[in-house]
Formats: sequence, structure tokens, C-alpha cells
Amino acid sequence: MELDLTWILLGLPAAFALGWIASRMDLRQMRMANRQAPRAYFKGLNYLLNEQQDQAIDAFIEAVQNDPDTSELHFALGNLFRRRGEYDRAVRVHEHLLSRADISTADRQRAQHGLALDFLKAGLLDRAEEALRKLEGTAYEGQARLARMAIYERSREWPEAFAMAQLLETSGEANFGIRMAHYRCEQAREAVQQGDMDKAMDLLTQTLRKQPEAPRPRILLGQLQMNQGQAQTAYATLVGLFERNDTAAPLAAASFVKAAQACGMLEAARDVLQTHYLKQPCIDVLDAITALDHALQADPASLHSAASERYLNHLQKQPSLMAATRWLMGDREGSADLPAPVQKALEHATKPLARYRCAACGFEAKEHFWHCPGCQAWDSYPPRRVEEL
Repeated sequence: MELDLTWILLGLPAAFALGWIASRMDLRQMRMANRQAPRAYFKGLNYLLNEQQDQAIDAFIEAVQNDPDTSELHFALGNLFRRRGEYDRAVRVHEHLLSRADISTADRQRAQHGLALDFLKAGLLDRAEEALRKLEGTAYEGQARLARMAIYERSREWPEAFAMAQLLETSGEANFGIRMAHYRCEQAREAVQQGDMDKAMDLLTQTLRKQPEAPRPRILLGQLQMNQGQAQTAYATLVGLFERNDTAAPLAAASFVKAAQACGMLEAARDVLQTHYLKQPCIDVLDAITALDHALQADPASLHSAASERYLNHLQKQPSLMAATRWLMGDREGSADLPAPVQKALEHATKPLARYRCAACGFEAKEHFWHCPGCQAWDSYPPRRVEEL
């Protein structure tokens, strides 16, 4: 059969025309998709700026469907899910990004960081820690270590938290000396609860040697030494707080008085407290001076007179309902003439004023906390009562 050249000559232009039409249709569809993706993206951005998160999520989902290869849209969608508390959906978005082979190393690290935050916000601490470990050696290493340290604090894994703080300090993130002292103090408290006094003593002694300016290990060490019958050593440990006018010294005032009474250093202790009080007037230190006066003097009338005068002088410096109550008690020789309802009313009125308040979240408590149970902040409790703030 002979090949008809006429059909070949007619078919070539037809094939070219069909190919050209098909390419134009593909370009048109591509332009339409590209126009739809930015339109959906900007619509989502507008919703986000107006704090309409539900509509923003719908718009970003539409944009992702139109352009599934755009990683930025996935990141935006994952962050939105996490902010809304839809952690399972945020995890799926970031895991999808990590499963892709076409994203850059920077985007992969970013997705890993987002996944760790998803687990952290969801309270899945084990999975969050595992995800954060994979960020070692990346641009997110410092943030990951800080997050891991927070995880160890929440789970009370103090040795791990200490090790992480050391890594952060070594890398130049910040000075974590005081924080590490807190971790050692927490370990010492656990050792005391377990009855291992030697371990607690070693931990506090080493911590005080490395961080002599940290007040907490000094206070805990002095209290532990008192409980172990080492009154003279406890006195020497605690006196440093008052001699250098540490702001946390009032927290150790009661323990310091007990140590002074046990080792016969009443007059020396009173002089130390008086000097400190003149520089930093405080109701706790004033109560400690009054307690030492009771131990030094035997005449009840003189004691009550001196106490009344002391609290009256304090009132002239600082208005204080607590000091006024103590003045009334001292002025009436043990409140013998003060009616019971008045005593009860005064005690009821001063109780809230004797609390400690977190400066970060406002959580109040009867005792002083170094680690706020409300907001988990460290050193957020001023060492003074609410009334004195």
C-alpha cells in the first residue's frame, strides 16, 4: 500500500494546532488556579486580621487545596489549629510537612519545631520531649532546650532540668546560676522527705559554695543544720543573709532566732537584726527582735513596754495594720483588757495582709514560694508580706 503524502501534509498542521490548543487550555487552568490560591490566601489573611479564626481556617484550607505544594500555607494552617486548641489537626499538618521529600532543610526544622509545640500545648510531654530532642544542632536548638527544661520542671525531674540549664548557660543563652541553685534545693528537699539527710546536706553545701549569693540554699542549709542539732553552724550560715542585707533575709528571721537561742548568741543576734532592720524595716525582722527581747529580759512589764514602743516606731515609718495589732497586744500586756471580739476581728483583718503574693500572676499563699504554684515562675514572690509591698 502506497503512503499518501497528502494526508501526512494535512495531518502535521492539524496535530500542531491541537497541541497548541491543549497547551493554551493548560495555561488557562494554571492561571485560574494561581488566581484562586492568592485570592483564598488573602481572604484568610483578612479573616485572621479580624480575629475570625474559623473563617480564616476555611480560607487557608481552600488555598492549600488549590496549591498543595505551598509549605507556607501549611505552616499558617498548623499554627491556626494550635491556637484554636485543635492539636490533633495541627499535628497532622506538621507531620504531613515532615513526610514530604521536596521541602528544604529549614522548612523541615520549622515543621519539627511546630510539631513539638503541638505536643507541648496538648500536654503530651513525652512526645514533646522526643520531638524537641530532634532539634539538637538546628537553628531551634536554644528554644528546644528551654522547652525541655520547662518540661523537666513540670515533671519535677530536677537532675535533667539542671543538666539542661548547664547546656543553655554553656551555649551563652543566659546565666542560669540561680535557677540551677533552685534545682539543687528541690533535690535536697526530696532527699529530706526520703530521710537522706546526708545527701541533702551535701547538695546544699555544694550549691552554696558555687552560688554564695543565692539566698535559698543558705536558708535551707541553716534550717537543716538546726534540725540536725548544729545550732552554732546554723547561726553562722544564716547570719550572712542579714550582714549583707539580703532582701530574702526576713524569710530566715524565725530560724535565725532559734539558732541564736540554741547556741547562746542572743545579744549578738539582736544587734545583727537591729542593724538590718534600720536599713530595711520589715515586720518579720521586728517580730524576731521582739522574740529575742523576750529571751533576754525577765520583767514582763518592761517587755510589753519595749514591744509597744518598737511597733509604734514602726508605725511612724510605715502604716501597718499588722504592726498596729501587735502594738495593741503589747500595750495591754498580753491583750488581757482587749475584748475577745476585738481580738478576733483584728486577727481576721490581718490574715490576708500576712500572705505572700506572686508578682507575676497574683497568686497568694500563707507561705513563701520560690516556685509559684500558679504560673510556675521562679523568684516571683517578694520576700515581704502583702501589706508591705
